[in-house]
Amino acid sequence: MNLHAGCEPIPASRLDWARSRDAADALAPLRARFAMPCGADGSPLLYFCGHSLGLAPLAARSVIEAEVADWERFGVLGHERARSAWISYAEQLQQPLAQLGGAQPHEVVAMNSLTVNLHLLLASFYRPGPRRRAILIEAGAFSSDRHAVASQIGWHGLEPGRELIELGPRPGEELIRIEDIEACIAAEGARLALVLWPGVQYRTGQLFDLRRIARAAHAADCIAGFDLAHAIGNVPLALHADEADFAVWCSYKYLNAGPGALGGAFVHERHLQGAQPLRLSGWWGTDPGTRFEMRPEFLAARGAAAWALSNPPIFATAPLRASLPLFAQAGMTALRRKSLALTAYLAALLSELAAGQLTIITPADPEQRGSQLSVRIGGGAGRGRAVFEALAARGVVCDWREPDTMRIAPVPLYNSFEDVLRGAWQLCALLRQ
Repeated sequence: MNLHAGCEPIPASRLDWARSRDAADALAPLRARFAMPCGADGSPLLYFCGHSLGLAPLAARSVIEAEVADWERFGVLGHERARSAWISYAEQLQQPLAQLGGAQPHEVVAMNSLTVNLHLLLASFYRPGPRRRAILIEAGAFSSDRHAVASQIGWHGLEPGRELIELGPRPGEELIRIEDIEACIAAEGARLALVLWPGVQYRTGQLFDLRRIARAAHAADCIAGFDLAHAIGNVPLALHADEADFAVWCSYKYLNAGPGALGGAFVHERHLQGAQPLRLSGWWGTDPGTRFEMRPEFLAARGAAAWALSNPPIFATAPLRASLPLFAQAGMTALRRKSLALTAYLAALLSELAAGQLTIITPADPEQRGSQLSVRIGGGAGRGRAVFEALAARGVVCDWREPDTMRIAPVPLYNSFEDVLRGAWQLCALLRQ
């Protein structure tokens, strides 16, 4: 796989500049903590797809192998005798996940997958009444979210065609204005039961002000829930201070926990005091102190852990124990600073080298985007898809979202300024052909 096939060499001055930035980058050593993918011929790929599947921390293999070894050694006794006791395995993740979510540890639980968690939280917080029945989501929401919300509405015997409100951008625009979200909530407030909004929109990469959305929802006396699949580990979050009612996320994107990794959820502590919301309960959501007494009555665990259903899948959870310490080592402030620099560099290169050939649909304001830039190639979806496939053939890994969007994400934990330069150079060379 030849990254330079049909491409003029990158000027030495540009390479020197990118390499100087990498040499001065305090986070650069973290790159060596990840397995960098290679092509079929063994040559390294340029990987810009952490928004879809994060790279494997090198420590993940040893963490998983340790759990397999403890399974072999102890069998069922590993629940208590394993090096990281399986009984409390998920509980050990509460503190680092709470730090990434801007939450209190008892407000966070590691469990299930994103959509399962979304259904569980909607079961508690979507309680339609005679007047308040509607749910507001963004037009073009990730399919799984829309399916979950529509099915919840139908589960209550209501019509999704009537009770599902989908807010899109203004005509001729790509992005949803925050003031339009607030205005829609205010206008529909009398019939709104719940607002479900993404932290970062998966297709456009737009980062939303969750505090303003939560405040608008609460001013209309409805629930504010958030899908953080593309936000957690990508941008700083403050779920507790922003007064989100609930949130859900997966761990295989920016959290680098691997395919099928355990997801997570947040429930604000105001819902954890006194009479708690109704929930769909399971044994693992009971108080750990009495769990093995097998009582018929449900004695809830403290905090968001009460929403857990079953004991965590250890092999799908273990990689989080390899990835989360890297976030603690780097700190989200430093990661965000580097992310802003990488995306600004990518945007500048594309604007300079491919002027008129593509459009960046992600917000130009760095404060309204995360690590991802979404681009639309000029000449239509067919040409865009052809460019994307040619880019992949040259060893540049990003992804394509129908009908016409290429998503490119330089992730600060493992991508470099030289990566960005080489990837942008390849893309722009293809556009010139």
